[in-house]
Amino acid sequence: MERKASTARSDLEEILADETAEPKALPLSLLQDITGDFSDDQQIGSGGFAVVYKGMIGNRAVAVKRLSNALMDETEFHREVQCLMRVKHKNVVRFLGYCADRQGSMEEFDKKLVMADVHERLLCFEYIPKGSLDKYIMDASREWGTCYKIIKGICEGLQYLHENHIVHLDLKPANILLDDNMAPKITDFGLSRCFDENQSRDITKTILGTMGYLAPEHREGGVIAHSADLYSLGVIIIEILTGQKGYQATDDVIESWSDRLEGSQRDTLCKQIRVCYETALECRDFDPKKRPTSALTIVDRLHEMETIQVYQQFANLYIAPFNSVSLQITLRFLGWNHLIC
Repeated sequence: MERKASTARSDLEEILADETAEPKALPLSLLQDITGDFSDDQQIGSGGFAVVYKGMIGNRAVAVKRLSNALMDETEFHREVQCLMRVKHKNVVRFLGYCADRQGSMEEFDKKLVMADVHERLLCFEYIPKGSLDKYIMDASREWGTCYKIIKGICEGLQYLHENHIVHLDLKPANILLDDNMAPKITDFGLSRCFDENQSRDITKTILGTMGYLAPEHREGGVIAHSADLYSLGVIIIEILTGQKGYQATDDVIESWSDRLEGSQRDTLCKQIRVCYETALECRDFDPKKRPTSALTIVDRLHEMETIQVYQQFANLYIAPFNSVSLQITLRFLGWNHLIC
């Protein structure tokens, strides 16, 4: 038993050290050990489906998610593990391992002691130190550069999930964690749907998601499609920009940010804010067909905006002051021959 526990600890240490390593099955004894037997002192979060504990492996921290037996059956657990095994992206929380354990326990029933099965289902993830996005949204001192980085990272993470045939279905600030560099990482795949390559949607009769972020077409069940996540994304972007879910006029949002921006980049940053806010409103359209066609469409829109802004900055710094001859020499020196006309 000790040898097995030692091997499992070594396995987890190796997974932490090697980002290319695959998640593994982990024994319950190891997860109990690193969390102080699921001590209240190690608890770092809780929700309707699970309690999350901080665990220590040497000097490295991990997050151990202990799932509720009452709200998640074996089929749902297997589905979540299968989804998690498929994802590896800088904007998705890294999955390290899982545990499915069944033990006998004497319980009192009808004034008699009976043997009952106790199921333990646990998931192990990288530990993300800054907590969830919902706390940052309420920070009045948040800076636009960080906000834009978070928005872009969420979009890229969502693009990755959708390209791998995964619909999250519960995207919200509480399910987006921030690392030391304020990079966002999507987490909590408890309601997710993983599709085959030839399958793009499914039907549910169950309300999936969190009210306020839940797409209108899912409020009474319905077709599961990528557009539901895009609706949630729109609500999140609006919250990042305004600190609240409700609609505000675009010009009012830009003006509120403009007062906080300084320097020569103000106009450029205000254009970024406009693009992000208008995209969010498009995502939040009641009609799924009027939302962006995909997360990739949004990512491409952000990249295109960045490219135009870089070129404009270059033009302002180098092109405008130059005559045509010196301009051509400069462009050739920079390797930008395609800009010579």
